[in-house]
Amino acid sequence: MRSRDLFTSAMLFAIYSLLCAALFAVLDAGDVALTEAAVGAGISTILMLAVLALVPRREAEAVRSNWPALGVVILTGSVLIYATLDFPEFGNPDNPVQTHVGPYYVEETYSDMGIPNMVAAVLASYRSIDTMGEGFVILTAGLAVYALLGTRRRKSKPASKPASNPKAAQKP
Repeated sequence: MRSRDLFTSAMLFAIYSLLCAALFAVLDAGDVALTEAAVGAGISTILMLAVLALVPRREAEAVRSNWPALGVVILTGSVLIYATLDFPEFGNPDNPVQTHVGPYYVEETYSDMGIPNMVAAVLASYRSIDTMGEGFVILTAGLAVYALLGTRRRKSKPASKPASNPKAAQKP
């Protein structure tokens, strides 16, 4: 937050995205972890480094403080923290996800799909539209990076040179 070095900020962002992907993997959200690793830590980092090649490395010093922006951030953070007070206790076996949807998937996945791997069955069938959407996000991001980095600037043609032969330049 306090660093004026844009390269350092880009690398910290990449590390943060990679840690988020690891957290999603630990929480058994493999599809979200893969998307975060590919888009957040991979493609976004490449785009930031490409932009850094075009701009100065250090951010300009701020002329003044932006107190209204700080107020909006504090207000938004306070509302979000207040909203978490209504969350059920993390890991409680009586949470709705543990008593409603989870048991159905555990008991009925094999008979519904015939796939022994419950995670693959859920991702490929029950959540197939969501998984396909994440695939499109990764594809679109990859194509955008290719379009941005794969183009080269055309060199402008130099102005036509005068003829080296003075007699050829003179027309009767």
